[in-house]
Amino acid sequence: MTSVFEEALGADFRRLHPMMQRRFGVGLDAAEACVGRGRMTIRRGPWWTVPFLQIGRLRNILVPDVGTDVPFTIENYPYRDALGRETVTFVRTYATRPGRPARFDATMVLSEGRVLDYLGTHQHLAVDLDLRVDERGGLVLTSDEQRFHEGPVSFRFPMLFSGRAALHEWWSEDDGAFHVDLAVRNRVFGFLFGYRGTFTCEWVPASDAPERLKPRRTEART
Repeated sequence: MTSVFEEALGADFRRLHPMMQRRFGVGLDAAEACVGRGRMTIRRGPWWTVPFLQIGRLRNILVPDVGTDVPFTIENYPYRDALGRETVTFVRTYATRPGRPARFDATMVLSEGRVLDYLGTHQHLAVDLDLRVDERGGLVLTSDEQRFHEGPVSFRFPMLFSGRAALHEWWSEDDGAFHVDLAVRNRVFGFLFGYRGTFTCEWVPASDAPERLKPRRTEART
């Protein structure tokens, strides 16, 4: 099986820059993981957005901290989950405060030809992603419908209380690094959270993900 992103993008995957193809080609067949390290600026909206972000912090979904030149890592490991689905971790760790790093956890699977993004430590939020390749071989990911799952409770999450994310990632020949730019916006309240930074990657052999990166439960509902 090709990677989750290659399956979802189809022929457009080959339009990605070769470095982006390797980065988003992480999968069980490739038998390697991608670990990125760099620095970024983290922003948030006005003071009244903080309660939204603090709630998200409880399950590693959003980050209320801010800072410039913040060291961060992103760990993309492939594994097969308890339901037999090939899964890729997208776990970001930010050194915003000494001794108290912040995490933003996501795991991605292929569902009906699209990338499905489970957010948080317990995969409470399932988010459909729209993907497109830009003119320079970068990847643009835009979040679509969101669904909340917990125990017997399952419902379409009202966007009034959430945000839509737009993430742009690309490789620059100028500095030999990956660049990333994320903004999460609410249709009523505006900008909630975002970051912008650069990083370099190393690829390591992997046929599974470390337990510390996996969600605490596996959600079957999509």
